[in-house]
Amino acid sequence: MRWLPVVVVFVLSAACTAAPSGPEQHPPPSSGVEVLGSIPHDPEAFTQGLELVDGVLYEGTGLEGRSTIRRVDPRNGQVTKQVDLAPELFGEGITVVGDELWQITWQNGVAIRRNRETLEEVKRVTYEGEGWGLCHDAGRLVMSDGTEELRFRDPGTFAETGRVTVKRNGVPLVRLNELECVGGQVWANLWQLDEVVRIDPASGNVTATVDLAGIRPPDVPRTDVLNGIAAVPGTDEFLVTGKNWPTTFRVRFPTG
Repeated sequence: MRWLPVVVVFVLSAACTAAPSGPEQHPPPSSGVEVLGSIPHDPEAFTQGLELVDGVLYEGTGLEGRSTIRRVDPRNGQVTKQVDLAPELFGEGITVVGDELWQITWQNGVAIRRNRETLEEVKRVTYEGEGWGLCHDAGRLVMSDGTEELRFRDPGTFAETGRVTVKRNGVPLVRLNELECVGGQVWANLWQLDEVVRIDPASGNVTATVDLAGIRPPDVPRTDVLNGIAAVPGTDEFLVTGKNWPTTFRVRFPTG
C-alpha cells in the first residue's frame, strides 16, 4: 500500500481487488484525513475494540494471558480502570449497550457481558465461529468474524438474528475487523490494511473507503496493524489507533 500525504489540521482538543464495474462503483480510497489532535496510547495495549460513551473511552485488548477490558480517560489516555481476562481467553471487540458492555473473544467462542461501570462480568454466553469486531446499531449488535460477513445479534441474549455479506465493487470483502456503528452505518477496520470502510448494513455494500496510512507512527512495525475506531458523539470525528501504537489520533474522514 502506498503511503499518501495527510492534510493535517492542528486543533487543540480536550479529548485530545477486482477492478470497479457496474452500478456498485464507488470513489477510490480517500487519503485527505484531517488530524485534529492526539493523546497518548498505551504501547502495551494490543487494541481489539474501542468505543467512546459518555466521556469514557472503553478499550478491549487481546492476546492470551494479556487480554483486558479498560476504562480510559479520553483527555489524556490514562487507564482509569482495568480488568484482566482469564489467561486462556483472547479478547476481541467490545461495545456498550445501556449500562452494560459486551466483550467477545477470538477463538474461545465466549462472549462476556459486563457491568459498564465496574467492568465486572455479569453473564457469559457461547457462540460458534470466531469473534473479531463488535458494535451496537439501532437495537441490535453487529459482529465481524474475519470473513466477508457481518452477523446481527440480539443485544440481550447474543443470539444471532441475521447476517449480510459485505461487498466492495461487487466483490466480497474479507478480513472485516474492529467495528463502529454510527449514524445507521458500520465502519470497519480491514485487518492488515491501513484502511477503514463504511458499510451500509442493509445491503452490505461499501459506500466509502478511507486510507489512513499517513497517520501510522513511523517507528511502529507493520505487524502492529491499525485497529481501533471510536466515533466521537455529537461530531463527525473519530478516535483511531492501532495494536501497540503509542498514540491515539482524533480525525475527520473525507467521505464525500
